[in-house]
Amino acid sequence: MSLYSRRSLLALPLALAACGFTPVYGIDGTGSKLRNQVLVAEPSTQAGYLLTRQLETRLGRSDNAARYALDLTIDTSEEGLAINPAGDITRFNLIGRVDYALRDMIAGTVVTSGKVENFTAYSAIGTTVAALAAERDAIERLMVILGDQITARLFAADLPV
Repeated sequence: MSLYSRRSLLALPLALAACGFTPVYGIDGTGSKLRNQVLVAEPSTQAGYLLTRQLETRLGRSDNAARYALDLTIDTSEEGLAINPAGDITRFNLIGRVDYALRDMIAGTVVTSGKVENFTAYSAIGTTVAALAAERDAIERLMVILGDQITARLFAADLPV
């Protein structure tokens, strides 16, 4: 016998509505308020471009008439993980940190801000071309992860009406 009965599944929407749950993409949801309304700061690096691309994929692309502006400060570092007997580093960790601030362009105030951090790794074994391709792929994966973290935090923020 199933742990959940049909009656409890029918009561679930009522329970969620009673606790103040609002779907992110619902009528009054944060996702709907942010969709095509966030102007992401112009990138100046490859990592900035990749992060901006991910944020615009998740939030929609905005023009200069956007309600909000998102300022980003990206910091990446690299540390060696594996060393072979010859003393060569064969695997690297790529660590990324992004400080972000979402500003309401009408009121001129910061609505929410924070910092996200994560990492990816890549192998440097093989040819120089293969190692560079692995590094570029790791940067792209890292910016996707950080972009998704920022998006999740923006969706959880309490935005002005």
